Amino acid sequence: MGQTEPGMADQRTTAQRHDSARQPPVLVVDLDGTLLRSDMLFECFWSACGRDWRAPFAALAALGRGRAALKQHLAAAARVDVATLPYEPLVLTEVQRWRDGGGRTALVTASDHRLAMAIAAHLGLFDDVQGSDDGRNLKGEHKGRYLEERFGAGGFAYMGDAAADVAVWRRAGQAITVNAAARVRRAAEAACADTRHLGGRAAGLEPWARVLRPHQWLKNLLVLLPMLAAHQLDLPTLLRALLAFFSFSFIASSVYVLNDLLDLAADRTHPRKSARPFAAGSVPIAHGGPLAAALLLAGLGGAAILGTAFLAVMLGYFLLTSAYSLVLKRRIVIDICVLAGLYTLRIIAGGVATGIPLSVWLLAFSLFFFLALAAVKRQAELIDSAARGKLTASGRGYHVEDLPIISMIGLGAGYVSVLVAALYVNSPAVVERYRTPEALWGVCVVLLFWVTRTVLVTHRGQMHDDPVVFAARDGTSRLCLLIILALLLVGALA
Repeated sequence: MGQTEPGMADQRTTAQRHDSARQPPVLVVDLDGTLLRSDMLFECFWSACGRDWRAPFAALAALGRGRAALKQHLAAAARVDVATLPYEPLVLTEVQRWRDGGGRTALVTASDHRLAMAIAAHLGLFDDVQGSDDGRNLKGEHKGRYLEERFGAGGFAYMGDAAADVAVWRRAGQAITVNAAARVRRAAEAACADTRHLGGRAAGLEPWARVLRPHQWLKNLLVLLPMLAAHQLDLPTLLRALLAFFSFSFIASSVYVLNDLLDLAADRTHPRKSARPFAAGSVPIAHGGPLAAALLLAGLGGAAILGTAFLAVMLGYFLLTSAYSLVLKRRIVIDICVLAGLYTLRIIAGGVATGIPLSVWLLAFSLFFFLALAAVKRQAELIDSAARGKLTASGRGYHVEDLPIISMIGLGAGYVSVLVAALYVNSPAVVERYRTPEALWGVCVVLLFWVTRTVLVTHRGQMHDDPVVFAARDGTSRLCLLIILALLLVGALA
């Protein structure tokens, strides 16, 4: 019998130490959560949703005909690239070791049979393959009976990960758990005298925190801008603005979760995004939908405290971002306009939450400035695609030859935003609010430098996937922000 990986938890029973001749002739491997750090039912569901927003309704209709019918429907509606799926290295190693020792291997799963065949063909590690088909859902007792009929009682070793596999382990000659919870390990040991365990569940909370993308909450600080621009810093206004910030952050995180689920295929082909928790399998995608719903409800609950107007703005933000994730991000020009609008909507939300009227100057500046950032984001994606030899940005409507136009949009919109800021410096509102309005000319100069440098850095392929994250990490950008804040203080107080 093979040993588990060094350093991995390996609880052995006395029966496990038997001679290797007692090893069952066939190793049967489960797919979801075992061979794969994911679940093909949910993989297919989110793939289908990404291709057609009506997919959830069609899935509900298919579920009415049974779970096996649902799996068949989703497998046909989805486009899953089995080559990019997150396979479990421990299992791949164990299957190869079993084959090298002369044993046979079989992939038997509750997932759709066509998907199981495609995965087995890609890996080339299995002698036999069987998945769910018409009227038969190979899970739990159904799988146990099928394997016993095919290989005989105790004539196979079974590798699984979940409580549903206990019914199979009772009929197996050997039970192997993979990354199983403690209660599942105990149940496996009770069900089968010869049990061993591969891997563990030591991932902790870090992948879950990354799913929420808390670094992206920096964008939501824009809800504080109306309060700061109006110089209205009293405690009630500050508390309302902070509640708006956290409400916006929870709702934004719910959208990030949905976006990651819809973008699984594109993320897995990207050199950096492939490390995202859902794409890499470090967080189960089965938990994605409930997590997004919980975050949305938390955000809307906070929004309701601030009044129906703010709640309406937040619902509008959620609907627009959902439409962007499902459809609009693949529509050229519309996508960057929507991104600019979503940034500006944060400022509008801040004004609504605090009851501070927004100036036309602030809204005009925001629209053009954030249009520039959206164009820079697309520019970075296209340059990354070009560097990897791809002609299009994955999941987007742009081609690499569009780069010059996208760069011009970024520069042009950025320069117009600086022009709006310069015109604002000469407006009566500045004279009323600032003692030394001349200091604000320095803000325009710094913005002009930052916009130009950002587009140039992007052109050189040194931009992060998100320009806001880049700005937060970039020393020069942080210095520009400090200079701008200093100039605003000088203008207001000197």
